[in-house]
Amino acid sequence: MRRFSLVLCLVASTLGSQQPDTVRKDSSRVDSSPPTPEQERYLDGLRTVGRGIAQLKDGIDRVVRAYGAKDSVKLAQAGRRLGGLCGSAHTFMGPGRTQMRATAYDDSVRTHARKLALQIDSVIGYMPTCQHAAFRTPNKTAADVLGLIRSYEGALRTFRTDIGLNRPQALPSQ
Repeated sequence: MRRFSLVLCLVASTLGSQQPDTVRKDSSRVDSSPPTPEQERYLDGLRTVGRGIAQLKDGIDRVVRAYGAKDSVKLAQAGRRLGGLCGSAHTFMGPGRTQMRATAYDDSVRTHARKLALQIDSVIGYMPTCQHAAFRTPNKTAADVLGLIRSYEGALRTFRTDIGLNRPQALPSQ
């Protein structure tokens, strides 16, 4: 139980400091060519998936706060809410994922686009379990969902770097 509370404390500290996970149109693209219609469709699907991921993060945050308050009633309510948000997130992520065809990108980016899609598939695949288990075991379910989200975020970061949306920022001069 002590190990699990440590995990939930880490969850709480990382959720608040995360940057938004949605892909936005950015004028700082590395290549000057505009995205093709297939690439636009992929990014639109990714934005829809990002809405579902945001709902999951909200549910995890609720469980973490309830666990920190050591209130079993609030924890049960947060678990119920997480289960509902898993269902809601599933309705966003499913249609968004169907728009994401990795063949829209060249070989160099296609590999990371496929890996990102596989991570999204993993999150989507866990949503029925999340819906049913969140009330009974909110802590474990939140930790499981968080692990899937972290894998998704790593793949997203790599993909965004490949398409030129994550550019390293220059260090401020002193």
